[in-house]
Parts: sequence; structure tokens; C-alpha cells
Amino acid sequence: MAMGTARRMPLVSRRRQGFAVVSAAAPRLIVMLLAVAAMASSSVAAAAGSPEVVELTLLANAREKGAVCLDGSPPGYHLQRGFGSGGHSWIVNLEGGAWCNTTEDCSDRKMTDLGSSKFMKAIEFEGILSNKRSQNPYFYNWNKVDVRYCDGGSFAGDAEGKDRNGTKLFFRGLRIWEAVVEELMGKGLATAKQALLSGCSAGGLAALLHCDDFRARFPQEVPVKCLSDSGFFLDAKDLSGERLMRSIFGGAVQLQNIRKVLPRDCIAEKDPTECFFPAELIKSISTPTFIRNSGYDSYQVGNIVAPGGSDPGQSWATCKADIRNCTSTQIEALHGFRKELVEALEVAQHRRGWGLFIDSCFNHCQMPFRISWHSRISLRLGNKTIAEAVADWYIGGGHGVKEIDCEYPCINPTCSSQLDL
Repeated sequence: MAMGTARRMPLVSRRRQGFAVVSAAAPRLIVMLLAVAAMASSSVAAAAGSPEVVELTLLANAREKGAVCLDGSPPGYHLQRGFGSGGHSWIVNLEGGAWCNTTEDCSDRKMTDLGSSKFMKAIEFEGILSNKRSQNPYFYNWNKVDVRYCDGGSFAGDAEGKDRNGTKLFFRGLRIWEAVVEELMGKGLATAKQALLSGCSAGGLAALLHCDDFRARFPQEVPVKCLSDSGFFLDAKDLSGERLMRSIFGGAVQLQNIRKVLPRDCIAEKDPTECFFPAELIKSISTPTFIRNSGYDSYQVGNIVAPGGSDPGQSWATCKADIRNCTSTQIEALHGFRKELVEALEVAQHRRGWGLFIDSCFNHCQMPFRISWHSRISLRLGNKTIAEAVADWYIGGGHGVKEIDCEYPCINPTCSSQLDL
């Protein structure tokens, strides 16, 4: 890795501050999984050539537009120009990194690159953002943008507050989204011949929230689609019967005034927090969308199914570290989570032009890493890597690619090759 650059780890918060209401054990598990994935990706990438380092661009006139990070600094993005046949094709990727749902969370977060551009550096583009055809066979030569995440509300809030020291906190994710896209339109996005909005984790949720708005910015004849990787969070009960994800989302929705991006039909009948969940969002999305998620998502298992607070005896610790260590009772709980996920995705299964890639591996985000996006040891469904499945869906029409893996212990042999899980 080059000096002054950061390896992208956008799946969940890269530090504990964003998880004040989440168990301490689960974030450490995710960091461990990400570290293994990053190391494996690095070794594979070393053999194929290092990822390209892309510098940070700060949004122009950010303060005048009120489009600022939590601390009031200008937001940023990384732009890599396309070439050849991809010169007029665009990917806009929204970075993830959990949420801040209390003033204390957001005060801590603003002292990191997830809340301030003062801490942002150049990053390496790999996975779906790679410019190497061998690693990214369909999108390699597209214009590629990675929008940094510094609002803590999935690019959706519009409010102000005060931190614990009395200084201002800016919850301006929606303004960041609008201002960055507007600036990109002036840099060539407006003349795109095809476009894809993507994101993983909190960024995958953001891709769903903004999908139709992104589509509406282009002429109808321009193909525009959306891709959400590991962004399908469930409003599920944990072991104690509590709904921890509802608490996290509810805090963020209220603190950051998340309203304008939520489906009108939903908020007319339901609490805005419920409308922030993907199961409700996809009911109103008209733009073709591809959803990539694990039926045993490692973040959701650790923070929704069995968070530390619901497991005081730590009986789930070894299970959360390796699904092969789970007892029959724990496997039953995991199957219940997977069943709820698959049922919530039934809307997408019957939508023309939508795509699904629901594996049964123990993972979270997959598209930011070369090893999981497209390599000889990537996980596969229908004998296709995620990159191949997404490309087939993007190019094709009709019902596209809709793959749902069998439930554990029906083992997908390509799972273990990634993280030895």
C-alpha cells in the first residue's frame, strides 16, 4: 500500500464509535473478517498488480450549499476517468460505515474520516472500482466515483445539532448527495450513455434510498440501474426479543431528520423508522436494482440476531466467529433470519429487470474487494462470480439474474476459499 493512502474498508464503521448501542464483540468480529479479506485481497492483487491509488477531490463551494460533513468540513469523492468504450459510462459508488444515532456517537465520529474530510486520504480502487479488466471484466474502463461517507446517516439526513462540547454538528447527508451528484453532472455524468449507482452496507442502503432520484437525472433512453451490496438490513428480533436495528435506525432517523428520501406512501401510514428499512424501500423503487446479500450476513448475525447485550453468557461467541461452531439451536436461529430475509426479497424476485445474488456464506460486503468481486477464488452462484452475475444482469433484460443459495449446511464450496469460514 502506498504511503498516504488508505485501503478501503467501507463495510461497517472502522472504529467502535459508530456502535455505541451495539455490542463491542460484534464490531471486533467484523474488523477481523475485513482484515482477513483485505490481506487475502492484497496477496491476490500483488500477483496481478497493485490497485490504482485515486486522490481525494473536495466538493467545491460545500459550505455555501450547506453540504458538509459532521464537523462542517467539505465532503469528498474520488474520481477515476473512464477510457475507450467506457468513456461515457459511469459508476457512482456510495461508501458505507454504519451510522451515528446519538449526539455522543456523532461527536466521536466527527474526529474520524467517517465524519470529517480532514482525516480523509487517497484510496486504492479495487473490486468493482478496479481499472483492470482481469479483475473487473465489465466495468473496468468506466468512469468510477467513490463518494466518501461523512454524515453518519446513509446520505439521507438534513438537520443541525450540537455536540457534547456545544459546537455544531451538521447532519447534511442529503445535501451532500445532491451537491456531489450535481458537481459530477458537470464533470461528464450528465452525458453518460449508461450509469450504475452502487454501495455496500450503509452505502448499500443509501443506494436504495437514492435509486429512483439517480434514475430521474438522466434521459429515459439512458440505461440506469442500482446495486446494493449487503445493504438489506432487517428489522428482526434478537435473542432477547429486542429489535436493536430498529433502535439504531430510529435514533438516526430522529436525530438527523431523515424524511425527504423516504417513500411517501410508507410514511403516510407507518413510522418513518420502519420506512428506512429496505423491506419497505424496495416496494416503491421502480428502477431496476440488483441486491447482493448473504443469507447469514456476518454483520447482521453479530448485531441483529445475537448482539452482545442479548447474549450475556457469550454462548454465541464461537458461533459468530465461525458458523461451523454453531449448535443446532443457533443454526435454527440463523435459518430463521435467512427465511425472513428471503421472504422480504420476494418483491424483488418477481420484479422484471431486477437481480438477486443471495449466497449462504458468512460474509458482509463483497464488491469492494478483488478477491470476492472477481478472482479465481471468489464465491460463486450458478457458476458465476458476483462480477459476472452483475454484468449479466446489467446487460440483460427480463428477469435477469436471480440466484438464491441453499441454506446451511448445504455448503457452497466456494465459501470457504475466501475467509476460511
